[in-house]
Amino acid sequence: MHRLLHATSAPATGAFFQARTTINGVSGICDPLGGLFLPDSGTLVVSDLHLEKGSAFARRGMMLPPYDTLATLRILEAIILRHDPATVISLGDNFHDRAGSAAMPETFRQMIAAMAHGRDWIWINGNHDPDGASGLPGASMDELRHAGLVFRHEPSLADGLGEVAGHLHPSATVRRRERSVRRACFATDGKRLLMPAFGVTTGGLDLRHRAMTGLFDRQQLVAHLMGRDRIYSVRFANLLG
Repeated sequence: MHRLLHATSAPATGAFFQARTTINGVSGICDPLGGLFLPDSGTLVVSDLHLEKGSAFARRGMMLPPYDTLATLRILEAIILRHDPATVISLGDNFHDRAGSAAMPETFRQMIAAMAHGRDWIWINGNHDPDGASGLPGASMDELRHAGLVFRHEPSLADGLGEVAGHLHPSATVRRRERSVRRACFATDGKRLLMPAFGVTTGGLDLRHRAMTGLFDRQQLVAHLMGRDRIYSVRFANLLG
């Protein structure tokens, strides 16, 4: 909800505080808008957009506010304007279900086409959208090796070195001014990085959840928590359980 409230006013420029990180020797910047920028290759990575989530729920008879796709795309426009990437990689669950890509209104298709103009655009297939993106610019694939890293939707226990993945929507909780604050986060131990969910109506899974077991060296693990206009970097040992 934090991202939805501020989605339409996300700053493209001005005062904001990013966090620098390294994934298997590759330099990255964690942006408070929810993307990872790799400056050496000019690559912007986002994950779990879950576009057309509202319409997917509506098809099942459950009503959500119908603003999720527009709000998410506005944030994506802002982060692309901020970094002007040569390549954009969207790490799966780009759409909330198999029908989302084909059913997306033309207005949103035009927004994506404008963002993709003059850039390489890669849609990684996710468990929600395994068939890829339909009728949109760019290429769909299950996995990509690029700029010294491997990009996939679901993290792999067998092949995690240099991995950037999504799927688990990592979040973490810290104590601030005598109260606990929970935020989506980038999570990395220097060998792999898990991306926060970019979609404005997506939830999060705590870094202490059993689904995270075995993915990180917890002594090296850092959570880069997303604030409205800055990143807060906190070591795993200092997070609330």
